[in-house]
Parts: sequence; structure tokens; C-alpha cells
Amino acid sequence: MVALDEEKFNKRRLAGSYITSVVSIWLVLFVLGLFGLILINAQSLSLLIRENIGLEVILKKGVNEASILQYQKMLEAEPFVKSARYIPREEATRVLADDLGEDFVRWLGDADNPLLPSIELKFKADWATNDSLEAISRRLLLNPDVKEVYYQKTLIDLVNDNFRRISIILLGFGSLLLLIAIVLIHNTIRLSIYAKRFIIRSMQLVGATEGFIHRPFFITAFLQGLISAVLALLLLSGVLYAALGNIPELLLLYDPVHVAILFGATLLTGILLTTLSTWIALRRYLRVKTDKLFI
Repeated sequence: MVALDEEKFNKRRLAGSYITSVVSIWLVLFVLGLFGLILINAQSLSLLIRENIGLEVILKKGVNEASILQYQKMLEAEPFVKSARYIPREEATRVLADDLGEDFVRWLGDADNPLLPSIELKFKADWATNDSLEAISRRLLLNPDVKEVYYQKTLIDLVNDNFRRISIILLGFGSLLLLIAIVLIHNTIRLSIYAKRFIIRSMQLVGATEGFIHRPFFITAFLQGLISAVLALLLLSGVLYAALGNIPELLLLYDPVHVAILFGATLLTGILLTTLSTWIALRRYLRVKTDKLFI
């Protein structure tokens, strides 16, 4: 009866140890995955803002609309252009009148209207730098139909500098978080193996090979990593679903491919870290002397 009670107690203790390990690894992976989501959205926000930086190609007075539309199609075919939108003189007049709250053409007369037709260009993110836009502007001005090229140099520098700083901060914080995650998961697995050190020594004493001893621990480690990662991904999915439901603007930043890659990386990280930590801990306790087991 005493032996049976002791066996039940040991089983409960091992089960409790297993559950504690899974919960600990699950929470670590969740925090790591949550930071990954923040990093992905920050990168998407950077791309979105940079790709919405516009350059206005102001055309000369008297250029016919057919020539403008042909020029627009030429610009759309350029590798650095994301979109090109033709803004007729009438539309520019209407927009300015709405902004001013007054129809200034009525006072000046259409003949004296200073506004000209233009083409608004949006660039791909890699080209949204002042150096690139300066070179593009010089090229655009070679067209005899182009009067002026305008873009906000100060705004572009400000956007790029700020996102560069934010990227460095996030990268540093992410590296620190990953290091903490590795240490926490390793310590959790090591403590779990430590609780079973006498079982390992008993298996050695009856002649079990290292491969035979490794097998059940690796299977357990794999399952721990898999279960923890799946739980973390379920929680991350819930957080992502709630965020997208309550903040519709996040849909502009949502990239299912990047999220799928993050989820796959989280799953792989959970399995690899638990398996590798188990291997490191087992190597130690397979070689430790018997008198050191009580320390």
C-alpha cells in the first residue's frame, strides 16, 4: 500500500512537472510571438508610409490630354513607380477651392487660373529616399512637357530617420527577448531533467545505452515544444483576431504571408529549443558522478 501511494505521488509529481514546463514554455513563446507580430506590423507600417510619399510632376500649360495620358502610362511602366495618377487642371482647381472654402476661379477667371495639370507619383518603398527621388526628379525634368517636379524632402528624411531609429531599437529589444526566451526555456527543461536524474542513473546501471535513454526524453521534449507552441499560436491568433476586429485600420498592415512565416518560426522555435535543451541537460546527467547527483 505504501509503495502504491508512493508510486501515485511520483506520477502526480512528474505530471505536475510536465504541465509546469509546458505552461512556462507556452508563455515564453507567446511573448516572443507577440513581439514578432509587433515587429511585422511596424515593418508593414514603414512600407505603407514610404509607399504613400508622393511626388508631383507639374506639366506645362497647353500640353494636350492625350500626351499626358501617354506619359502617365510610360511612368507606370517604370520599375520604381507604384502608381501614377493624372490630376486634370479642373480637379486641382476643385480640390484647392474646397480647401480654401472659396471658389477663387470666379474672381480670377479661368484664363488667369494659375493651376496646371499634374501627375501624382507614388513610389515603391525602396525608392522612397531623397537620393533616389533627386535622381528621378532630374530625369523627369528632361521631358519638355514637364515644368516642375515637387516633393517634400524634409518629410522624407524625417520618416526614414525615425523608422531607422525604431528598427534599431526593436531589433535590439527583440534580440534581448530572444536571449531571455532561450535562457528561460533551457532552465525549465534543465530543471525537468534534474528531477529525473535518478531515473537516468538507474537506467544506466541496468545497462541501457545512451540512445535508449535519450529516446523517451526527446519524445517528451518534442511533445512539450509542440504543445507549447500550438497553445502559444492559438493565443496569438486570438489576440490578432481581436485586434483586427476592434481596430479595422490594422487590416492595412495585415500580411497573411508574414504572419504564416512568424507562426511557422514560433512552432519551429518551440520544438528546437526544447529538444536542444534536453540534449544539453542529458549530456550533463549521463556523465555526472553518482555522488554529484545529490547536489
